[in-house]
Amino acid sequence: MRQCALGLAVLMTTSSAIADEIDPLKPAAIQTQEVPVVPTELMARLSQYQNTRSAAFRGFAPDGNGILIATRFGNATQLHRVAQPGGAREQLTFFDEPATGRFIPHASDGALLLSVDRGGNENAQLWLLNRQQFRTDRISDGKSRNMVGAWRDDGSELIVTSNRRNGKDMDLYRVNPRATQPNSADSWQLLLEVNGQTWQADDWSLDGKRIALQRYVSANESYPALLDVETKQRTDLPLPTDGKAAVEQMEFAPDGKSLYVTTDAGSEFLRLGRFDIDTNKWMWLSDGLNWDVDEFKVEPKSGEIAFLINEHGLSRLFVLNPATGQRRELNLPQCVASGLEFSPDGTALGLTIAKPNAPAEAYSIRLADDTLTRWAFSEVGGLDPKSFVAPTRIEFPSFDGRMIPSFVFKPRSAANRDQKKMPVLISIHGGPESQYRPIFSAATQFFANELGITVLHPNVRGSAGYGKTYLQLDNAEKREDSVKDIGGLLDWIAKQPDLDVSRVAVIGGSYGGYMVLATLTHFGDRIKAGIDNVGICNFITFLEKTAAYRVDLRRAEYGDERQPAMRSVFERISPLNNTDKIRSALLVIHGRNDPRVPFFEAEQIASKVRASGRSVWTVFADNEGHGFQKKENADFQRAIDFQRGVGDVWRRSHFGQHKFRRQRLQEVCLF
Repeated sequence: MRQCALGLAVLMTTSSAIADEIDPLKPAAIQTQEVPVVPTELMARLSQYQNTRSAAFRGFAPDGNGILIATRFGNATQLHRVAQPGGAREQLTFFDEPATGRFIPHASDGALLLSVDRGGNENAQLWLLNRQQFRTDRISDGKSRNMVGAWRDDGSELIVTSNRRNGKDMDLYRVNPRATQPNSADSWQLLLEVNGQTWQADDWSLDGKRIALQRYVSANESYPALLDVETKQRTDLPLPTDGKAAVEQMEFAPDGKSLYVTTDAGSEFLRLGRFDIDTNKWMWLSDGLNWDVDEFKVEPKSGEIAFLINEHGLSRLFVLNPATGQRRELNLPQCVASGLEFSPDGTALGLTIAKPNAPAEAYSIRLADDTLTRWAFSEVGGLDPKSFVAPTRIEFPSFDGRMIPSFVFKPRSAANRDQKKMPVLISIHGGPESQYRPIFSAATQFFANELGITVLHPNVRGSAGYGKTYLQLDNAEKREDSVKDIGGLLDWIAKQPDLDVSRVAVIGGSYGGYMVLATLTHFGDRIKAGIDNVGICNFITFLEKTAAYRVDLRRAEYGDERQPAMRSVFERISPLNNTDKIRSALLVIHGRNDPRVPFFEAEQIASKVRASGRSVWTVFADNEGHGFQKKENADFQRAIDFQRGVGDVWRRSHFGQHKFRRQRLQEVCLF
């Protein structure tokens, strides 16, 4: 176990000589400004953590022989087939970009449908991988945004949402993935023209006659419907509530006479219900489990339902027999589970199991006796798996007395350390309709294990997973209440005998990037450094420039900048308009192809802070979008995260037996 003692922060502006020095470790697609050269000994030590690997379950092979996993062996995640538990990984895709996809249902030839974008632009193209003919053919137009929806049971057709008609509206198309002319009108039949709305296809009935749809408005508002495939007639379905409600997932029962739905209609949490299509009656199947139903899957022959509960961020797995109403819990370790799928013979479930102290892996669980089988055994960079730390869950009071949940990762040696207090890194999730859940992070483990830093992951108000009331506490004009929650966390840190409130840094991505910038404008005298990754600095310019297909969805969460009252709120709270209050060291990271938070957000915050005479480190990538996905870029970014967020270190280096010079540390480490 490596441990270091961090001295008092010495905040210095990086010299131009350091900033302009050529960094041999910097990838060609990345441009930096004011960023010092990454020490080779730092990158060498980081590389072990960066080379930890995970494997996500992506489905059973249609013939029952093996599974599909997503894992990375090069610069980007690709799909691999594993024939047996612990067997060799056969790589199936070889794109330069991250590839996602699945086996085509019931495909005897093992064909796959793939989704790949370019440079993080999120305009995903669809590809058919024919493994018998050794061909990979694009079946989309090469320029539109395409998202895979419901599949017909026999694999002959699927629903794709695509903006190919006008570049904006995500219409629903009925697509034949094996068409001889993949972009013809015969293979892409327009099923539903959305005209400014957002619709998705959740499921296709086994008889092929109906599709379960939902119109998404916001995290708090969705509307379910049925679509007749042949007539294209849509029938809206009633929800058991007088107000707005969210619908998360829908699947048909095998006989097609009812729908299983997760919704918070009439409840604080997402419940699993069965909706009788003929009578419009609802029956609730997860009562007594007062947490969100994360996801579920219906077995197409027996009709059994497997579903996951998100309890305090951890997963519980249940199987329900709809005929008898019997519900039983399967035995899972403490983890976050996802990606449920029944095996072809219905005797097991495939899933991804993610733990906070071990990389995620692909598993199956046998329904008869809860036996877990691990299919992949991913490497951990040569590190000792027993050295990884797990978090504890705490709650802290905020400005209004509300208790805010958080996960705390402390160095394993914390209980035995001397009287010196530990520095703190606060990591804020994006969304904002998201939730930090305790899964493995190489960066968190590095900070805790190698540097003796305590890492906090708060779920500030507005986070999912704690009920719809909590989810709505930061909407529109209440946006800054979530920022005040970080003030409550700083107060909590100050009361902890082993934490140093004078040495706190904050990091976040996307909406979490906004939270970083807002935290620096509110609590700049209490924060040493901030790392803004693809963050929003001005809600007005963000809404004006985000991708056309997203703007109305974001207005439903943040507020409408076209309304004078809301525009006034945005002008008041936007970090760009409060840069005079930023005193902390600042790092800004962004991909130039980002369709969600436009690159302009990074440009304008960096420019304005620099114009006031203060230093800003910037790391921009030409071949990335909303977050760095390519390994070489992500590795470099995390090394810069370390330098901006760790501080002046009065110690022997733990990166080999070398020493960093104190002056060098003052120039590259600001904490």
